[in-house]
Amino acid sequence: MSSTRSSAASAEGHLGHVVFIAAAAAMGGFLFGYDSAVINGAVTGIQHHFRVGSGETSLVVSVALLGSAVGAVSAGWLADHLGRIKVMQLAAVLFAASGVGTMFPPDIVALGAWRVVGGMAIGIASVVAPAYIAEVAPPAVRGRLASFQQAAIVLGIFISQLVNYALNQAAGGNPNDHLAGIQAWQWMLGAETIPALIYGLLSLAIPESPRYLISNNNLDRARSVLAEVEAPGTDVDARIAEIQHVMATEHKPRMKDLLGGRFGLQAIVWIGIGASVFQQFVGINVIFYYSSLLWQSVGINASNSLLISVSTSLVNIVGTVIAIVLVDRVGRRPLALAGSAGMAVTLGMAAWAFSYRVGTGTNAHLANTQATVALVAAHLYVLCFAFSWGVVVWVLLGEMFPNKIRALALSVAASAQWIANWAITVSFPTMADWNLSATYVIYACFAVLSIPFVYFFIRETKGKSLEEMG
Repeated sequence: MSSTRSSAASAEGHLGHVVFIAAAAAMGGFLFGYDSAVINGAVTGIQHHFRVGSGETSLVVSVALLGSAVGAVSAGWLADHLGRIKVMQLAAVLFAASGVGTMFPPDIVALGAWRVVGGMAIGIASVVAPAYIAEVAPPAVRGRLASFQQAAIVLGIFISQLVNYALNQAAGGNPNDHLAGIQAWQWMLGAETIPALIYGLLSLAIPESPRYLISNNNLDRARSVLAEVEAPGTDVDARIAEIQHVMATEHKPRMKDLLGGRFGLQAIVWIGIGASVFQQFVGINVIFYYSSLLWQSVGINASNSLLISVSTSLVNIVGTVIAIVLVDRVGRRPLALAGSAGMAVTLGMAAWAFSYRVGTGTNAHLANTQATVALVAAHLYVLCFAFSWGVVVWVLLGEMFPNKIRALALSVAASAQWIANWAITVSFPTMADWNLSATYVIYACFAVLSIPFVYFFIRETKGKSLEEMG
């Protein structure tokens, strides 16, 4: 009996250690979400401090996404040459440097430059964290541990909005008010340094990926790490031999492997690109990057607009949990179709409400009925996105491509997603100045168009092995 209890305690302790390793790596996802969304609370403060308009604002917000694309493209090469842990530490340094740099920018150009640095860190974290978790996690719990990354991203978004609101309130209710001699919006951007330092310290406490160690012929260290992360009783030498065999037979895809079909690329690659573009063209990141500006443009004060950002971020967490629970039970296509329909309706509701906006600038406002409809629509819209396209697209991109081209096709589709994200982010302030209601009608149209796209082009991957995908 005591032997059984001892074995159970050992297994629980082992699982707890593996969970800690995955959670430490997922801290990169937390910073991904935090850095992406923290600008939301600071954007009106930046506008007033530097006396810039919609054009300059959109460039400062969106330029980080170009840095993200560079970071994502270079992360794989860096991870293969430097190791996963060193690349995590590089990302932590870039996040911290961006936090300090954006806190004390001498001008709007310098602020944009430091935003690029933070964007590069986002791109690196978006690649290295899930790759590391997949390589370290035991097969029996890999799916659950892989979900840590998405959970960490939405948690990072929520915490950034909560910190923004708290700092704004502490400073007096306006992002340009001072707290300890520094404007609130500066504290918002600089606060990122704290989780960046924690990420760097955690990276010192977790082991290097056994796959990377084996690729560099460091078998003794790889044996030690595998004994640390694999289930008790695993034949470590057999696992090393298995990894060596897979690495020796792996096909390194090249761009020409993606070619074929009527329009240059294989049809499945275009479908992956289409899914990525639709995910962004429904306008979701407008909520996470500009919601404080959005709500202020219809007459809600800065403090309350930040509180709304906190609540929508909390709804985002709830929706993500729903998706994680349902994606393997209900399937990818039903969730995507339900989310598309929900987003089309709620975006239409928001467009209707915003069409009643009266006045401009600080004099703009909505009547009580329309303001209530807009608030409810925004929260339901975020919920519909989070339980569907927010998670489903990333699951599909990891499953839908044939083995031979999976890695490269995924990187192409992900790059398309960054570009689409940039296009929506850079265009929103100008489009909102032109016609806020019409802007939301456009997003609603893309939500409607995503329904036939899913119905006719997306194959269900639930319960299928990766080998069945071609």
